[in-house]
Amino acid sequence: MDVDGTTAMDLATMRRSADKACRLMKALSNPDRLLLLCQLTEGEKRVGELEELVGIGQPTLSQQLGVLREEGLVSTRREGKNIYYQIASPQALAVMSVLFQQFCVPETSEIA
Repeated sequence: MDVDGTTAMDLATMRRSADKACRLMKALSNPDRLLLLCQLTEGEKRVGELEELVGIGQPTLSQQLGVLREEGLVSTRREGKNIYYQIASPQALAVMSVLFQQFCVPETSEIA
């Protein structure tokens, strides 16, 4: 037990956690995937909506959504001919929330 009463994480657990964090950060390091996740933080979206919102052409959009699916960051559901995407990873959602606060909230100008 540590001085503050918590149990220290063993090295193997830390390494697995670091590997998971690195995979998440690698997925977020692509601007197209980051834009897609940013849009999905607002809720579920159809593929056509995502295409319009982020301005990514269909081949690239499909490729990047595929990467996000493979990494377990998004999930899909089909309704008729439409495929809907949503964020499936609580960790990705938490990181996106921090990124939004740091980079997307308009700065308030100070009146001098």
